[in-house]
Amino acid sequence: MLNNIGLPGLLLIAVVVLVLFGRGKISSLMGEVGKGITSFKKGVADGAKDDDTDPALADGTSARDVTPEKTEKDKV
Repeated sequence: MLNNIGLPGLLLIAVVVLVLFGRGKISSLMGEVGKGITSFKKGVADGAKDDDTDPALADGTSARDVTPEKTEKDKV
């Protein structure tokens, strides 16, 4: 459906959007998109860094499973 949009069509859409919203609104929107992308990349990098470290808590102890044991009542 959108395979036939060429350069003239894209330019027309850009001009219409610019007229409707104005340069200031589009500029602030693009700034927010840039901040979001930067924040996303930082989060991905921090997540990858956290995956490489030892799973220890802040007080130096390791994480442990505290799931309660199943009893006969719990079984269906």
